[in-house]
Amino acid sequence: MARNLVRFDPLAGLDALRRELFDDALLPVTRGRIPTTDVYMEGDKSLIVEAHLPNFDEKDVTVTVDRGALVIQAERREKEEDKEKKYVIRESSSSFYRSIVLPEQADESKIAADFVKGVLKVTVPLQESASPRNISIGTSSSSS
Repeated sequence: MARNLVRFDPLAGLDALRRELFDDALLPVTRGRIPTTDVYMEGDKSLIVEAHLPNFDEKDVTVTVDRGALVIQAERREKEEDKEKKYVIRESSSSFYRSIVLPEQADESKIAADFVKGVLKVTVPLQESASPRNISIGTSSSSS
């Protein structure tokens, strides 16, 4: 009788669900529509943040620095009125938000941003940090 028992695994269905949701067949469809953000160093001189915003115009994008974080926001609204159709107004909107904590040596006063062909490139210059210095260790003479 014990040979016919099947062990119940309550999490077995999750693996199938994961494959169904994140299968390679689904990702190519959504990959082009989801904005991506790349954050990388350019040498030791600056931090670069690139936000790929293909469906936004420059007027839709704002870049701010708030409490040591770089905040990128984009919002686009479309409004269409058509008197021939049964609806009065047709609206759609899309938005994007990223907050990136800046390193301590970021020079916030010299941050620059460019928006070219749907790619926002923010350059955060880094100040030269103080180099570590060696502290000599002396010997203390104690009389006993």
